[in-house]
Amino acid sequence: MLGFPSAKNNHGGMLHRRITCHGRSSAQTRRSLESIPSPPFKRPQHVILNIAGKLTQVTESSIAIESAPFEYEVLVGDYTRRQLQSKVGQSIRLHTMDYIEGNAQGGGRLTPRLVGFATEPERQFFDLFCSVDGVGVKKALRAMVRPVKELAVMIEQQDAKGLSALPGIGPATSERIIAKLRRKMPRFALMVDQAGPTGETDSESNHVVSETFDALITLGHAEAEARRLIDEALATKKKFKDTEALLTAIYQKSV
Repeated sequence: MLGFPSAKNNHGGMLHRRITCHGRSSAQTRRSLESIPSPPFKRPQHVILNIAGKLTQVTESSIAIESAPFEYEVLVGDYTRRQLQSKVGQSIRLHTMDYIEGNAQGGGRLTPRLVGFATEPERQFFDLFCSVDGVGVKKALRAMVRPVKELAVMIEQQDAKGLSALPGIGPATSERIIAKLRRKMPRFALMVDQAGPTGETDSESNHVVSETFDALITLGHAEAEARRLIDEALATKKKFKDTEALLTAIYQKSV
């Protein structure tokens, strides 16, 4: 028999749980139990989606936001940190994701952390980046030294040399990133340049661009051609309130 740890029942007595293994040794049974596959891992939903308040401090790898009655430490990538350096004392708003730092199995301390981004697409990109084997949150944060649009273009164009030059990303990791994410990058490669994480972002423009890209693909354009058409329309510096307006500008220009 294989014995499992005893536990007290509601009346204070001891409950003994056992599995009887007829005709099999304990070692054989243990191996059979270990061979049962674990349920698939599901990425947890984030608890804190946005944070707004006064920027009180910018350090090498994090910032502090005063959102009364609390002051929060938020981890940021180097590109976002550079954008925020001149904003100390001003009100800002960041999109966030949360995670638990530490190793529960090792008996160490578990610390809740927040990671901040200027826009929702940047957070989505970071979540995908972290999903690559061998990356994780800490390594992904170190690598965020350039705009997400540039990183997405490198992945889409399979620029392994450029990716491996990022802090903490070597040749092997860059190949895994390209293999897993290349087909998910077109909408990030089309991101409109942002004004910065001060509450005045162009997230609505990015939504229009993303929908227009999908529409052009549906209409039969290749990804590279769709991207070129959108870039040419955006180069005019005009504002497009919706997908229809951007598509109209694209086809008027190509006539």
